[in-house]
Amino acid sequence: MPTHTDTIVAIATPLGQGAIGIVRLSGPAARDIGLGLFQSSRPDFSGFGAYRLHHGQLRDAAGNFIDEVLTAWMPGPRSFTGEDVLEFQCHGGAAVLRLVVEACLARGARLAEAGEFSKRAFLNGRMDLTQAEAIMELVAAPTGVAVGLAGTKLEGLLARRVAELRASLETLRVQLCVAVDFPEDEVECLAPEELERGVSEARAAMAELAGNYDRGRCWREGALVVLAGQVNAGKSSLMNAILGVSRAIVTDIPGTTRDYLEESVQLDGLPVRLVDTAGLRASLDSVEMLGIERSRELMSRADLVLLVIDADLGPGAEDLDLAEAVKNLLVVANKMDLVSGAPAWFAKQPWDERTICPLSAKHGQGLPDLLAAVRGLVAGAGTPEPGALVPNLRQHTALVAAMGELDRLLHDLAAGLPYDILSVHLDTACALLGEITGEITSQEVLNAVFDGFCIGK
Repeated sequence: MPTHTDTIVAIATPLGQGAIGIVRLSGPAARDIGLGLFQSSRPDFSGFGAYRLHHGQLRDAAGNFIDEVLTAWMPGPRSFTGEDVLEFQCHGGAAVLRLVVEACLARGARLAEAGEFSKRAFLNGRMDLTQAEAIMELVAAPTGVAVGLAGTKLEGLLARRVAELRASLETLRVQLCVAVDFPEDEVECLAPEELERGVSEARAAMAELAGNYDRGRCWREGALVVLAGQVNAGKSSLMNAILGVSRAIVTDIPGTTRDYLEESVQLDGLPVRLVDTAGLRASLDSVEMLGIERSRELMSRADLVLLVIDADLGPGAEDLDLAEAVKNLLVVANKMDLVSGAPAWFAKQPWDERTICPLSAKHGQGLPDLLAAVRGLVAGAGTPEPGALVPNLRQHTALVAAMGELDRLLHDLAAGLPYDILSVHLDTACALLGEITGEITSQEVLNAVFDGFCIGK
């Protein structure tokens, strides 16, 4: 049943000019507020019909015209929030939508907080926490693959899988409780070997689900690919070649790029944040040194670092240091149009142990092979299968913590500790799984989740 007595209002579409803008009301007074503003174009209008569109005008308390609208009335509990919901489909001008919201506020509504519509849907049992988070993932999805991953969770498939894992642990809890509460009775008790097998199977299933986080994260959030290397190696030229436009300044003057430059690009559907960084070299210029520090910080967070080396000049000391310090690195031998055949440094350590992509950013030679290599290294085996369950960071963190409890249980079991102590680990693991779906969740966690939503969602 609905738990709120106030009625909230917000613009539910992006601000700016557009054909349509939606103002949404949710709460017990939504219908009355709507009737107070709406003037139907039908002379026989007698009130809002559920799940129907009504055409008419909106007028404020003084009778002044605001807009010509379509109005949809969705009584609870069969609405998005589980409460009475009313939506005005207006013209999409910012001033029009603001006037509609002000008129609703004047009649007793209050402005919705960030994510409050979705939060009410969760609190009213219309969705679990994974589905609520999937809404924002769907809104923010950069590609069709990301839409599919969010849609899978919105359908409740992740929640079902987590519920199955929790149920398997609950079964073990019950069996341990029987052994603890009735030690002298002739009750069939869970043997240590059976407990170990059950916990290990649940732990393996959790690990498989948690592992999907890293495999699917780049499709949902985009991969960070950083171009690094010495000055004048051709990083900016390579960035322009990948983007297909002249975005970065290219000159013969060393150190042209002093700060990083970021652009978004898709590699066969894979969203990539491509960053051109300041060239690595010893410098006394404080501005350039700050740019180099930012470059190194970006490389520490990157999914992949493209070490761009001038094929003709060969690698320098900075390139060697970077190759030794960074594991997720792909060597790009640029300016191959200036050399004949494979340069000698290709066969020297440590470059002979690295994958090297030869190309000419200036002429585009070798660029398709490089992009294919980047996509393969970042995306791994390829596009996630339809229906793949990919947890977000919060869900992944809870899964890892639950796995840690099971690891401690197995350790204590091997040490011969009694079942009442072992059951504590199961209790905690079950609670952590409950946090994923929101069955057991603190107010702080809920606030953190919904505060990241937009105002009208």
